[in-house]
Amino acid sequence: MSEGVKLHPDWLEPLRGEFGGPYMKALKSFLVAEKAAGKRIFPKGDEWFRALDLTPPGAVRVVILGQDPYHGPGQAHG
Repeated sequence: MSEGVKLHPDWLEPLRGEFGGPYMKALKSFLVAEKAAGKRIFPKGDEWFRALDLTPPGAVRVVILGQDPYHGPGQAHG
């Protein structure tokens, strides 16, 4: 799943093993199948980890998790 994923360079070492894990492989397979079936995936693939591209680990002070799906073009995400 890591091909095409943009991450701040400081994330590469801490996350190195995560992209090869079974859950990431399963997620990639699911997303590839959904896309092949003609479904639109939001955000677009190169933005899935945008927060980790814009913010190095040393700058993270808090992480807020939520379930607000953005499912349309032009909607905020990340």
